Amino acid sequence: MTAPQLSFKELRRVVIAAAVGNVIEWYDFYIFGSLAALLAPKFFAQSASGSDLIKYVGTFTAGFLIRPVGAFLFGRIGDLIGRKYTFLITLSGMGLATALIGLVPTYAQIGATAGVLLLGLRLIQGLCLGGEYGGAITYVAEHAPDEKRGYYTGWLQTSPTLGIILSLAVIIATREIVGPTAWPAWGWRFPFLLSLLMIAIAIYIRLQLQETPIFQAIKAKGQTAKNPWKEAFLSQNIKYVLIASAVVIGEGVVWYSGQFWALYFLQQVRKPDTLSPAIITGVALLIATPSLIFFGWLSDRIGRKPIILAGFALAALTYYPLYTALGHAADPANTNWVLSILIVAVMVSYVGMVYGPIGAFLAEYFPARIRYTSVSVPYHIGNGWGGGLVPVITTAAYLKAGLSTALIYPIVVPSVAFLVGLWLMPETRKMKIWDTQTVGAPGR
Repeated sequence: MTAPQLSFKELRRVVIAAAVGNVIEWYDFYIFGSLAALLAPKFFAQSASGSDLIKYVGTFTAGFLIRPVGAFLFGRIGDLIGRKYTFLITLSGMGLATALIGLVPTYAQIGATAGVLLLGLRLIQGLCLGGEYGGAITYVAEHAPDEKRGYYTGWLQTSPTLGIILSLAVIIATREIVGPTAWPAWGWRFPFLLSLLMIAIAIYIRLQLQETPIFQAIKAKGQTAKNPWKEAFLSQNIKYVLIASAVVIGEGVVWYSGQFWALYFLQQVRKPDTLSPAIITGVALLIATPSLIFFGWLSDRIGRKPIILAGFALAALTYYPLYTALGHAADPANTNWVLSILIVAVMVSYVGMVYGPIGAFLAEYFPARIRYTSVSVPYHIGNGWGGGLVPVITTAAYLKAGLSTALIYPIVVPSVAFLVGLWLMPETRKMKIWDTQTVGAPGR
C-alpha cells in the first residue's frame, strides 16, 4: 500500500478538520482551569488556607486522571469501527458536559452538591478527551506521507495550546463585555455555554471527513483487530506501550509546567488580578505556538528522539531560574511585561520541543490495526496522570512551602524521562507506516 497522493490543499483540509474539533475540546477542558481563581469559592467553601482552590484544582485534576479510561474505551471503538465516528462521539460528549458546567448552581445556592455536580461533569469531560487525541493524531498520521508526518502532526499539536489561547480570549472578551460587576456574578457562565455553538460547528466540519485510507484498507482485507485490548496490552505490544508511556509522562509534565502552571503561578503572584495573568500567558502562547510546528518539521529531518530529549533536559535545568525570574518580573508593584511574556514564551518553546514531534512518534511506533488504542492510552497516561498532576501538586506545594518545593515535581519527572528515553526510546523517523507489512501487522 502507498500513501495517497494528496495535494497540499487536501492535506491542509485533513489537518484543519481534525484540529478544529481538537481546539474546541481543549477549550472546553481548559476553560475550567483558566477560571480557577474565580470559581474555586463559587463551588467550594472558602477558607483562609486556600483549601477551596486546592479542592477546585483537585476537581480539575480528576478530569486528567480519568483520561486513560476514556482512551481505553474509545480506543477500542476507534480500532473496531473507525477513527472518524469515534471522535465525533467524544466531541459531542465534551460539548454537552462543558455547557452543563455553565448551568451548575453555586455552593451558596446548593451547598456541597455544587462540588459533586462539578466533579461529575469534569469526569465526563476527561472521558471524552481521552478518546479525542488518539483519533485526531491517528487520522492525520494516516493521511500524511512518511517523510512529512512530523510536520503535519506538528500542526495538529498546536490545538491544545490554541485551545488555551481561545479560552483566555473568550474570558477576557466576556469580562470586558459584561463588566467587572457582572463577570464574577454570572458572566463567567457564558464561556461554558458558548461551547454548544462551537461544538456544533466542529461536528459539521468533521461530518465532511472520510475514513482514513489505512483503516479502509485493513477493514476491506479483514485485518482489523478482533480484540484491540488483547493485542495492545496482552502481547509484546505492552512493552512498547510502557516505553511510550514513560516518554509521554515527561512530555506531559513539561507541557503543563510550561503552560498551565505558568498561568496558575501568575495568578498567585498577582492575586486578586485575574486579567493580567491571562494576558501574559495568552501573548506568550501566541508567540511560541509556532515552535510546535517547527520542531515537528525538524523531527522529520533529524529525528524525533534528539529533539524530545533536548526539551526534557532544558526544562529540568532551567525551570527554577525561569520561574524565579518570572515571580520578580510579574510583581504587581513593578511589572516588567516584556520580560514576563518572554519567560513564559521560552517555557512554551520547551513544550514545542517535547510535544511537536510526539504525535508522529506515537503514530509510527504502533501498527494500524491497534493504533488508536495504542496511541491513546500512553498519551493519556502521560498527559492525564503525569502532566495532569502538575496543577494540583505544584499549587498545593507552592501554597504550603513556596516555589522551590513546588518545582520539585516539574524538574524531577523530565529528568527521569530523559534518562529513560535515552536508553529505551527508539527513533521512529524512518518507519514507513504505508508499507504493506506495517499496515495491518502487529510487528515492528
